Amino acid sequence: MESVNLFRGYGKVSPHLEDQNPHQQKSASKRRILILSILSILLLTLIVGLALAALIHESNTEPDESPYLSSANSAESIKTVCDMTLYPSSCFTSISSLNISTKPDPEAIFKLSLQVSIRELKNLSSLLTSLNYVDSQAAMKDCMSQFDDSLSKLNDSLLAMEVGPGEKMLTLEKVNEIQTWISAAMTDQDTCIDGLEEMGSKFLDDIKAKMERSEHFLSISLAIIAKMQALLEKFDLKMH
Repeated sequence: MESVNLFRGYGKVSPHLEDQNPHQQKSASKRRILILSILSILLLTLIVGLALAALIHESNTEPDESPYLSSANSAESIKTVCDMTLYPSSCFTSISSLNISTKPDPEAIFKLSLQVSIRELKNLSSLLTSLNYVDSQAAMKDCMSQFDDSLSKLNDSLLAMEVGPGEKMLTLEKVNEIQTWISAAMTDQDTCIDGLEEMGSKFLDDIKAKMERSEHFLSISLAIIAKMQALLEKFDLKMH
């Protein structure tokens, strides 16, 4: 009898399922699909959000690859270069006063030092031209000629560093040439003084004092270019 009852009960559904008509079963299936769809969308949104957050964090924490330094780091770079000269304070103040964003390397800083040297030599030439050194007219005329020659050499040095995209501002050959040109510019100023001494000018000391500033900046540029190899090593760079 038990086997007959078991056979008779086979294939029957539960009373709960029997209570649901096909329409209700279809609605329940749709709700399950809707819930799963919503959960899938929420999960996808969460994954995308986490990915974006990771990218933003990575972008904010990566070091700045810009070729230009922040003002603080730029000042530190200029100080490092200027400390190699005889007049570090004058060097730092003059180059910083240009207020020009510069690359973090000695080459760019040297280029700025050349601009300062040219500016100071022009100022000196204008000043001495405006003053009336009565007893030294012939010698002063020679001095103006020497100053013009000095400016020409400094401008040649600056021009040598004007290069096209992808080219290097300084090579060993250029360094040697520029060093020679700046040395010659300093010799021009010495020649001016020698001429004034030969003339026995009573304004000699006054003129020497006015030339001192220009001489200091020429010395700064010369020191930087002469020690370019050592400076590049300080910045983990190499001569091209």
